[in-house]
Amino acid sequence: MRRRRNRETSRPRQLGIIVAAVGLVGVGGWFAGSQMQSPADAAAAHRPPKAGPVTAAVERRSLTASVVAQGSVEFASPQSLALAGPVGPPDSGSGGSGSTDEVVQRVTKAPVAGSEVREGDVLMQVSGRPVLVLRGSVPMYRTLGPGTSGDDVKQLEQALIRLGINSGGTSGQYGQGDAAAVSRWYRSKGFHAQEPGVADKQQLGTLEAAVTTAQQALLAAQNPGGDSQGTDGAGGTAGGTGGEEGKLQLKAAQQQLDAANAALSAFQAGYGTKIAAGELVFLPDLPARLDKVSVKIGDTPSGPIGTVTSSKVVVQAVVPGNDAKLLHKGMTAQVETPDGKKVAGELVALGDDVPKNDAGDGSTDTAGTSGGGGSGDASAPVPVQISIPSGELTKNANGSAKVTIKVGSSHGEVLTVPIAALRTSADGQAKVQVERGSTVVNVPVKAGLSADGQVEVTPSGDALKVGDRVVVGQ
Repeated sequence: MRRRRNRETSRPRQLGIIVAAVGLVGVGGWFAGSQMQSPADAAAAHRPPKAGPVTAAVERRSLTASVVAQGSVEFASPQSLALAGPVGPPDSGSGGSGSTDEVVQRVTKAPVAGSEVREGDVLMQVSGRPVLVLRGSVPMYRTLGPGTSGDDVKQLEQALIRLGINSGGTSGQYGQGDAAAVSRWYRSKGFHAQEPGVADKQQLGTLEAAVTTAQQALLAAQNPGGDSQGTDGAGGTAGGTGGEEGKLQLKAAQQQLDAANAALSAFQAGYGTKIAAGELVFLPDLPARLDKVSVKIGDTPSGPIGTVTSSKVVVQAVVPGNDAKLLHKGMTAQVETPDGKKVAGELVALGDDVPKNDAGDGSTDTAGTSGGGGSGDASAPVPVQISIPSGELTKNANGSAKVTIKVGSSHGEVLTVPIAALRTSADGQAKVQVERGSTVVNVPVKAGLSADGQVEVTPSGDALKVGDRVVVGQ
């Protein structure tokens, strides 16, 4: 009986449990269903929002446009240095014996790298003879002495006057005044100028003797039967020209005398104090700096002996062709060295006007590697040269420097937008796109100076103001 009652009371309890379980399963199914998405819904949920225009704010600021380049600090006007010929007279080094044996010339005092060379200085010595320096644009190419004339002689005369040694004029004709001035100049340096040597004197004596002999031969032809004690002229002439043979002898004697006189005159025209081709170097600018030396004591100075530069310092740089169009000579440039030193310079040469490196030592010059903008490519690099005040940056030579050249500036603060915001219509009108709420409108503007990624814009009226958002991309 009790067993039956227990069975009857457990049935309602089991039924409640079943109902609760069914309800729990339903709630779980509802929750799972609410969290599940179809693949399309999942893709849509992860899709980025529709892109809008990228904008930037309109600003009011001052603009300064500059061309910036990296350059090198160098001494100006490098030039290869070489002797134009041998030093001294042809028989120098042979003891003055007049021997024609070739004597090898040797450097007996070498030039010193880094030294300053002034007008009138002794650059070096070869076989005990000086190599002197004067200012002049015509290079030394021959021996200067009596009988020579030209621009090289004139610049010699002008240089001697600058040194306080007056040659008597600047006619360009080498005369006795020039010879005397050259002798004084050499003596002031502790040397003797190249005056007629033993060989020259012997040659002069030989030529004078030839003239005398020819004169005697002519007298003998004029008076074949006389004793050359002085005839009455008529008899001598009659005796000397009585036959065809006598006439021929007389003619030959006269020709011999003419030839002897011509040879003597030609030699005398060049007889006197001279400057050998190798004893003088003309340089366009002095003082100069001896930058490199290629010879030492004992060498034969048959090639380059070194490189000279101006004592002035310049900065060589290259700029893109498009930037070069903004530059012109006379512009002010700021030069800054890696140690922070700043110096004001001046743009003195641009493009093909930049002097080429004439050092002749294999070094590469800025102008030569840039092409000078002559390739036809507007962006091709163009060389520029910046002059530096005397005495500045000398210690920075052969180092690097940053060059900044100001090419323009705005007149106070102006409206500016990023360069990327500037557009051009089909009719050539510049414009910017301005965001107005949910729309974008075109605002015509006039473009001005650009710098630092910004460009000056002038709108019509008040169509554009500070804070407006302009479209710079999508």
